[in-house]
Formats: sequence, structure tokens, C-alpha cells
Amino acid sequence: MNEAEINTAPEKWVDEYGDYLFRYAMLMLRNTGDAEDVVQETFLAALDAYKNFAGRSSVRTWLTGILRRKIADHIRKTKRENAALGFITDGEETLGKYFNHEGEWAEGPAPWFVLNPRKLFEKKEFWEVFSDCLAGLPPAQADAFALREIEGMATEELCDTLDVTEGNAWVMLHRARMRLRECLEANWFLRSKKEQ
Repeated sequence: MNEAEINTAPEKWVDEYGDYLFRYAMLMLRNTGDAEDVVQETFLAALDAYKNFAGRSSVRTWLTGILRRKIADHIRKTKRENAALGFITDGEETLGKYFNHEGEWAEGPAPWFVLNPRKLFEKKEFWEVFSDCLAGLPPAQADAFALREIEGMATEELCDTLDVTEGNAWVMLHRARMRLRECLEANWFLRSKKEQ
């Protein structure tokens, strides 16, 4: 069996791609059980659809595409269930500490002293801090950010997935970005400055 056949053999998928798919699902869902579930659903869906796999992409890319759809389905389902139970999933916060009444910076963000941004972002430790910061967001904000900024989902599809208006989506994204910036400043950039 050649290398291409090994990588496309369904019995090798879990060993070859399981860890990668799980890490991707964890970044998006921030919950071990949910990540395990969507990865398992991905493998099951891939087994059902394998006969139609034309090989125009790598198996990893194909499986990732299936996983992305499973993650979006999971977020939609969770959003509907939370709404039905009456849970509020987007934390309210005051942005008064950042902006004055005219919408200008009241206190500007801390400067990021980064000598080489590319090297900084290539560090595994940065992505661990980023994942922790993303996990610290309210679920609706984290979902909105992950779908829009990591998945690259279009606004219309984002609104459909989260069942929110466009205005609400932009507010959620703004809040997520502000909280992520604050968390990254405190836990990475200011710390990195001290280490440089």
C-alpha cells in the first residue's frame, strides 16, 4: 500500500487525523465532550460519504470540511436549546472604561511591544493563551468570534447559524474582540514585553 492509499484508508483516519480534528474542534467549541462528539460525528459522516470522495483534496482537508459543518450544526443546536430553556448566552458589559460619552478612547489600549510579530504568533504558548482567552468569553461571543474570524463565515451565514440579527452579530463580535484584546494584553503581550 503506498502513502496516498494509507492516508485515504478509513481504518487509518483516527490515527492519522484524530488529534488534528480534535484540536480544531476544541478551539472552536471550548468543551472536551462537545469536541469529542463532533469529531466522532465527522468520522461517521465521512464513512457514509467515503464512496463519493473523489480525491480532489487531501483526506485531511475533506475531513476538516465535514468537521466544520458538524461544528456549525452543533452551535446552531446549542443556540436553539439555550433559547428554548431561556438561558442568556451573551454577557452584558460596560465599555465605559474604554470609551468616553463621545465614543472616543477614554483610555487607549496598552501598546503591544512586539519586536517580531511573526515569531511571536508562531509560538505554541501564544496559541495556548489565545485558546484560554477565547474559552473565557461568554459562549455566544466566543461562537461568533470563532465562526467569523477563525472559520471565515460570512455575516449572513453567521447570523443564520447563531439565529441573531446582523446588528446583534456585530455587537457580539465587537465585545468578543474587546475582551480578547484585554485578555491577550494581560496574559501575553505585557508578559512578553517583560520577557524581551
